[in-house]
Amino acid sequence: MTPEQKELARHALGLPNNSRRSYRNRFVTEEDNPEWSALVKAGHAKMRAAKTLPFGGSAMFWLTLEGAKLALNKGEKLCPEDFPQVPA
Repeated sequence: MTPEQKELARHALGLPNNSRRSYRNRFVTEEDNPEWSALVKAGHAKMRAAKTLPFGGSAMFWLTLEGAKLALNKGEKLCPEDFPQVPA
């Protein structure tokens, strides 16, 4: 994960914040965004095309567990609501 991709992934997770825990897992942008496309190709994210979304507009990306773990800094945790396979 490049520094630019990590920054986008952290934004998708709602990091940084005072609780040092993610509180979401989504990022809306163009389907051909090169950074997010690379994350999808690497298996660190998934995408839902704009045409399949009820509100249209841009595509929605979200991180896989592997991608989310790579985006964390030391001492940060993932929200079990968004990542139920991670203990609280």
